[in-house]
Amino acid sequence: MTNIVPYQQESGSKKEQVARMFNSISGRYDFLNHFLSMGIDRGWRRKAIELLRPLKPRHILDVATGTGDFAVQAMALNPEKIVGVDISEGMLDVGKKKVLAKGLDKVVSLQYGDSENLPFADGSFDAITVGFGVRNFEDLRRGLQEMYRVLKPGGKAVILEFSRPRSFPFKQVYNFYFSFILPRIGKMVSKDDSAYTYLPKSVEAFPDGEDFLHILQDVGFKQNQCRSLTFGVSSIYTGTK
Repeated sequence: MTNIVPYQQESGSKKEQVARMFNSISGRYDFLNHFLSMGIDRGWRRKAIELLRPLKPRHILDVATGTGDFAVQAMALNPEKIVGVDISEGMLDVGKKKVLAKGLDKVVSLQYGDSENLPFADGSFDAITVGFGVRNFEDLRRGLQEMYRVLKPGGKAVILEFSRPRSFPFKQVYNFYFSFILPRIGKMVSKDDSAYTYLPKSVEAFPDGEDFLHILQDVGFKQNQCRSLTFGVSSIYTGTK
């Protein structure tokens, strides 16, 4: 996977730049996320969460939790505890206010955490969710290995990530929107010149579909599957320990 960074002309590791980028846009992130996806992102997360229902997970880890949307929606599973981790303090601040406002703070806990060095013991969680986050890992395999480590045997990871539509004419419409319309709106609203040009570039560089399933298998996950959503705009990947 090519290591695309948000600020091409600036120094710093991908991890540092991604944290800086999300800190920069955290105040407008939720609005832009729902607006630019026309609200479809909520349905994508709902479908991903439903794949965990048969498992009845009691302890869930949400990696790259951002403002906590996935963690909040995962309350539909009625777990005992959901822990969300992220490297952006700005996004976490927004998420903590959201969790408190919804009265979910007894179950949902958001904290700083690096996906490549998760601060949890082996086998701590029944399930792991990631929403549009693995694409931002500096070391993709390392992050997935950490997720595998903290899962209990029999636990499941559900990963929601952008992918690239392949069929005509949706591929062409999508590419135009993603490469030209979305960055302009994102820049105008977020006031960050790079955040929404980084997005399409990072999606283009991400090893989606079968390529990502092979990586999950290499890391140790079993029963790996990919479910395409909305003409291939995003995909749900699942793997079991």
